[in-house]
Amino acid sequence: MQQLPLARLNSSGAVQAGGHFHEQMLSVLARRQAVIASNIANADTPNYLARDIDLPSVALALHNAGATLSLGRTHAAHQVLLPPTPAEPLLYAVPLQGAVDGNSVEMDIERAKFAENAVRYEFAVGQVSGHYKMMKELLDSIR
Repeated sequence: MQQLPLARLNSSGAVQAGGHFHEQMLSVLARRQAVIASNIANADTPNYLARDIDLPSVALALHNAGATLSLGRTHAAHQVLLPPTPAEPLLYAVPLQGAVDGNSVEMDIERAKFAENAVRYEFAVGQVSGHYKMMKELLDSIR
């Protein structure tokens, strides 16, 4: 049985290691956007603790998962599957300045994280759509 890394084919038909990173990051970034929006919505809730996803840790886990996991493939027509997305642990944000009501949401920081995450999400969307556009063009040229 041949062992293949979890991967996808690039435009030349060669196996590209670490494939599907942007697809998985897209779902992580969407989840993070919801977490940040929840923080903003609860900015006036007493004792609410702001949460966030540690993006560098998740990105590293996704990168390592694509590079180290492998599946057995018994036939060339079998599909290469996506590796599972590592669970994104929700961490508590440590406020720079504490609030009297125990709320740890700092609106300026949350707005900046929201905007930064939106830019990262748009980048990932561009990467994913660019990949599929390239694959569509490749398939169209074969016909």
